Amino acid sequence: MALMDRTQIIEIIPHRDPFLLIDEIESMDEEKGEITAIKYVKETEYYFEGHFPEKKVMPGVLIVEALAQAGAVAILSREKFKGKLAFFGGIKNAKFRNQVTPGDTLKLQVTMEKLGSRAGTAKGTAIILPKNGEPKPEKPIIACQCDIMFVIG
Repeated sequence: MALMDRTQIIEIIPHRDPFLLIDEIESMDEEKGEITAIKYVKETEYYFEGHFPEKKVMPGVLIVEALAQAGAVAILSREKFKGKLAFFGGIKNAKFRNQVTPGDTLKLQVTMEKLGSRAGTAKGTAIILPKNGEPKPEKPIIACQCDIMFVIG
């Protein structure tokens, strides 16, 4: 069962369709600075019309954006940041390891490394979950890993 659904997510971050890229919050630990969100990648996503019509692939930049949105929920859920915005301050060490296609489910794991009053950094990993009926792989299928910097305003 999800900790938060889309309705609860939009109470925290300002993103709206078609740019809200997370569907659920699975878990969140404010003390550890960890959050896990879920993104269900649907065939009807707007970006698949042009990326790419013959082989639909979720753009890497949107995978990173989904990770950042999960991180923003973790930050803006804290009492001292409620009602503020979390902006991208930077992306480092982004690596794209596997393609994300329609029907995939992404598990978005974000861990805060530093969080001050105006900025913070986090590590993000997007993992492709096995489809229903598929065996669990020995190792996670990583779509993307990156370091994200947030600026709070």
